[in-house]
Amino acid sequence: MKKLGTFPRRGPSGFFVGLASQGRTPSFRVSSSPPPTSLDPRCFILITGGTRSGKSRFAVELAGRFNSRIVYLATCRSGRDGEMRERIARHRRARPRGWTTIEHPRDLAGTITRLRGKAGGLIIDCLTMYVAELVVRGESDAAVQRKVRALCRAIRRVSYPVIMVTNEVGSSVVPEQELGRRFRDLAGLANQIAAGFADHVFLLVAGIPLALKGGDGLFVDVTDGTNAPT
Repeated sequence: MKKLGTFPRRGPSGFFVGLASQGRTPSFRVSSSPPPTSLDPRCFILITGGTRSGKSRFAVELAGRFNSRIVYLATCRSGRDGEMRERIARHRRARPRGWTTIEHPRDLAGTITRLRGKAGGLIIDCLTMYVAELVVRGESDAAVQRKVRALCRAIRRVSYPVIMVTNEVGSSVVPEQELGRRFRDLAGLANQIAAGFADHVFLLVAGIPLALKGGDGLFVDVTDGTNAPT
């Protein structure tokens, strides 16, 4: 990937970012510095950010550091409406061929456990939709948090790297409806739980990944946006 006017900057926890100066939508390339090595086979990476901030794209790039046996767990229920179906189709097109996709598993923690020995790496996209599904099922606040903890414990027990995508949903106005406020609060609490379990936490802002926790040993080159979505 060609770099245009970039220079490396050391970010939090030794994470390096090459920032573009061309005023285009950023894209990125993930490698290791010093010389490339595979990611820790037991690492848990959490990626958070706002809508269309580049979270899923960054997750796919990071997963390229794993081996080819990637499993993609998509937590969103398909067929809700035309816009959601197109959103899901766009995510499907962005995944490399050869990856295995499991859509809308009801028992997320159990699915992760059953993938032992069958997956070389896992992407969960996303925690926010999983929380929404639990709320729709009528789970209590305590039950939602308990199931998120159980999910994170299941991730910590597997011997392959896991990337979890989530969303920052509480940075805007306070929702008018009680259900919206409850979901916002539960999504924020779920993110805190997951971040506590994760080895690495990245925040995506305007397509640029910022390391909030961990990040050592990874190099992210933020380039001119040639491959960024339009």
